Amino acid sequence: MGYLIDVLLIVMELRQLRYFIGASEAGSLLKASAMLHVAQPALSQQIASLEHEVGARLFDRSSRGVALTEAGKVFLEHARVVLLDAERARSAVRDSTATPSGDVALGLTTTVALAATMPILSACRAELPKVRLKIVEAYSGFLRERLLSGRLDMALLYGDTTEIGLSNTPLLNDQLVYVSNAANLQLPPKITLEDLARSPLVLPGNEHGLRRLINEACAPLQLELNVVAEIESLSSVKRAAEIGIGNTILPQGSVAEEVSAGRLRTAIIHSPQMLRRVVCATNAARPSSVSVNAVNALVHRVIHGMVVSNAWPGTWIGDTQRH
Repeated sequence: MGYLIDVLLIVMELRQLRYFIGASEAGSLLKASAMLHVAQPALSQQIASLEHEVGARLFDRSSRGVALTEAGKVFLEHARVVLLDAERARSAVRDSTATPSGDVALGLTTTVALAATMPILSACRAELPKVRLKIVEAYSGFLRERLLSGRLDMALLYGDTTEIGLSNTPLLNDQLVYVSNAANLQLPPKITLEDLARSPLVLPGNEHGLRRLINEACAPLQLELNVVAEIESLSSVKRAAEIGIGNTILPQGSVAEEVSAGRLRTAIIHSPQMLRRVVCATNAARPSSVSVNAVNALVHRVIHGMVVSNAWPGTWIGDTQRH
């Protein structure tokens, strides 16, 4: 009997969270009651009960409707994560013996996305047709925060440092290369960092992980780069190099298509620091699901296949037994 009471309490608390989120999105208890199919007095009572439980006023109420207080804004982020976890738990139980299905959120850094987005999407549609892949492209710091908060299921990131709360599985070592346009027929197969400093460059801004790595490699030699333009979009960086505005530095895999088509040329940069490790990161504290596990295995297969076929030039260091 006590177990049933606990279950009922959990269901009621989840309902309160749904009501709270509905009211915050509607901006009005009247609109929220219609949207949630619940009488307005019952909705008001549930939200008041929730405010009592958390010990803070979540809404400012007026004749114009309701607006979140500062405490309400903080609580909203947590409420969404709790409901997302509850849905994942239901999905994990429902799908434990079924075909992988439902939403899986995958984060990709901007440089990884250049090489891997379309191959992963294509493979997922072909092999896991009932899975709806949600891809988020952003800087590594943003993706790590989303992984830790439960808003991403996994992410392909650069770096191999141990991070509290995350589990990193190494995939490959990615070579950074000097990138120039097709007209640069005199480009040697290898160049030095000193050669790099004499070249007009188009790079992302200093807050970008790629730019920080380049700056750190040049700092011991006191090299000052000739950056003629800063562009945050790496697709636009590639385009700028292609039409001759300036040269750039990118992972070799991210320009493999343009090099193969004869639109860009590359040279290896003679520096051990011009190498980045790609890892598949997951939240170490959150249980996985059948669908997430299926996508995780698919991502490993796709990236491994790209490395083997040289579609993503790099050195595979992942576990080949996963394929």
